[in-house]
Amino acid sequence: LSELKRKAEKAPEAYQTFWEGFGAVLKEGLYEDEERRPDLLALARFRSTANDGWISLADYLAGMKEGQSAIYYITGDSLDAVQKSPQLEGFRARGVEVLLLTDPVDDFWLSAVHDYDEKPFKSATRGAADLAGMQAAESGEDKPDEAPARDAEIATLIALLKQSLGDAVKDVRTTDRLTESPVCLVADDGDLDMRLERMLK
Repeated sequence: LSELKRKAEKAPEAYQTFWEGFGAVLKEGLYEDEERRPDLLALARFRSTANDGWISLADYLAGMKEGQSAIYYITGDSLDAVQKSPQLEGFRARGVEVLLLTDPVDDFWLSAVHDYDEKPFKSATRGAADLAGMQAAESGEDKPDEAPARDAEIATLIALLKQSLGDAVKDVRTTDRLTESPVCLVADDGDLDMRLERMLK
């Protein structure tokens, strides 16, 4: 691990090539080896919505937005699939970076590793992604004066959707996470991440 750390610091491009080949194997250690977990977290590299290349968790923390309290991530079967997810729209609008995790092992180590440098990991596909405290990158997105007039219409729509969908969904609610898509599915905060639930089924 100390040799890998030296390689990451002195030859970052060579280390990224190494990570592309063996990163998924090292991430198994995040789940299995609690003693070496801090060292492995420092060595881990990730794709993200804000970078074309690989970044470390330290890089992620350095670029966090004002008011951001968590490390956001999304898991999926491929980089292309997660990049197109509607759940990322609200994050992109606010300039909030999200880690893009596509290795099957990601769902498992995240169940064992809850934070990095006292910042919790939080799935972008779970219900309570707190984006309200972060300003949108585009001015004029929020128009509070219009909100009271629409409350009754939205309440009626939600009631109709709940009646129509019945037991197919747990709940229907408004969200500030979407900017283009009309709707998206999310898991409840206490439930399994949606990809992990599909894998286990």
